[in-house]
Amino acid sequence: MSTTMIGGREVHVDEEGFLTQYDEWDEDLAKQLAALIGVDLTDRHWTAIRFLRRDYRSQGETATLRRAAQLCGIPIKELFQLFPKKPAKKMAYIAGLPKPHGCV
Repeated sequence: MSTTMIGGREVHVDEEGFLTQYDEWDEDLAKQLAALIGVDLTDRHWTAIRFLRRDYRSQGETATLRRAAQLCGIPIKELFQLFPKKPAKKMAYIAGLPKPHGCV
């Protein structure tokens, strides 16, 4: 497992740059991660990100895009607007979670 420096701190990441240690994440780090992929966080982004964090803790895996849309109350179309091109992957990245299963 490798580490990298993000926002002045060392974090554990996988080969694609997703955080691998749940407890290393906080909202300041999320802002740094979002900036790295060109996402400006709004309240709607935070709704999705906080949902993913809570859901991961209870389910033990990162929610798929469909699950996130159904349970956090943000339609899939809006998630594509908030996290352009690859919303599930970008949401997981910013939320400090593993890439969802089935996400390439």
